[in-house]
Amino acid sequence: MGKAAAAWLMVASAMAATTSSPRDVVQAAVTRVVAVLQNDFEASPLDRPRTEMRRAEIRRIAAELFDFDEMARRTLTRHWNTRTPEEQAEFVRLFTDLLERSYVARIEPFSGERILYPAESVDGRYATVRSKIVTRRNAEIAVDYRLLVRDGRWRAYDVLVDGVSFVATFRSAFGRIIQESSYAGLVDKLRRRTVQTTDLERTATARSTTSGPDVK
Repeated sequence: MGKAAAAWLMVASAMAATTSSPRDVVQAAVTRVVAVLQNDFEASPLDRPRTEMRRAEIRRIAAELFDFDEMARRTLTRHWNTRTPEEQAEFVRLFTDLLERSYVARIEPFSGERILYPAESVDGRYATVRSKIVTRRNAEIAVDYRLLVRDGRWRAYDVLVDGVSFVATFRSAFGRIIQESSYAGLVDKLRRRTVQTTDLERTATARSTTSGPDVK
């Protein structure tokens, strides 16, 4: 069997094993995240604060939606291959924490708004799901998810909020820190949760200002 035919069969097998469409995967995960953000866990046990329960549930959902290994590799770029397996594992863990906090921060202000999924496009192992948040003032925030098939499942490897890529933003921020300091300096900032992602924050702030508070 030729290499091209073998590659095609691998893609075909992966697609056949994928039972849910990319849009189904994203919509189901986002719906669950929004439900968690809106749930105050009033019935939660006293020994488990509601913030802890909310964070644990969001972690479970995020682990199903995102391919953290792929995202970490794409953000660290050429520095990834020079790290030991132990360093890679630690980076994925730290990056996962940063991504979860950043994603929730982008979604949380709009958890009570309408979220629509107007389109999806699939190109072999890759797909893009386009969604938009429609605020009560009819402002629209585009949130696009880029996915790939891994082990028969669609997983997101990037999120774009109004065209601002999470991966590109983190890649730029990480690159600056490594250049100004070192890889160890980046890891230290991630451990202390002091990495700044101003491009993402600027987008969220601008949109929140534009949509403004509801006037009833």
